[in-house]
Amino acid sequence: MKRALIFKFFPVFVFAIFTIFGFTNGKESNTYKCMIQMTNYTGEGAYIVISLINPEGNYEKTLYVLGDDEEWYHDIIDWWKFYGKRRPNIDAITGATVSGGGRTISVIEIESDKIDTGYKIRFESAVEDQEYYLNDVEFDLTSQTVKSKVEGKGFIRYVRMMPQ
Repeated sequence: MKRALIFKFFPVFVFAIFTIFGFTNGKESNTYKCMIQMTNYTGEGAYIVISLINPEGNYEKTLYVLGDDEEWYHDIIDWWKFYGKRRPNIDAITGATVSGGGRTISVIEIESDKIDTGYKIRFESAVEDQEYYLNDVEFDLTSQTVKSKVEGKGFIRYVRMMPQ
């Protein structure tokens, strides 16, 4: 009788444990819609890299890349120094470049423990045969800035973030 009871409830127990621990990654993260509005420049589409910068000012993680031809990644000079040395698989979704006057909406994921702790978000941009902007948009990662609009300094007119 006990043996039959064990076999009856064991699968339920295993399923419960799997459900509790199987779908957690240990770190809570939030997703944000990120709209990038470009200035009205002429020329090729801009390559844009969105990076998480740690409190020491170093690259921590690539959040998103706009531009899928790896041949041009070296044009995003500072990020390439971080990414190009190791060349891991990019830990971000890669989308198409954005042309002058265009806009794009991306979804980026940011770990909750990075907000209000000295981290920054950096948007670097480069256009073939034109400028490279290291800090086209850069802002402190706070609970307020993930719900705001930040003006750009180069090819990006502004970035608007919204919690999803």
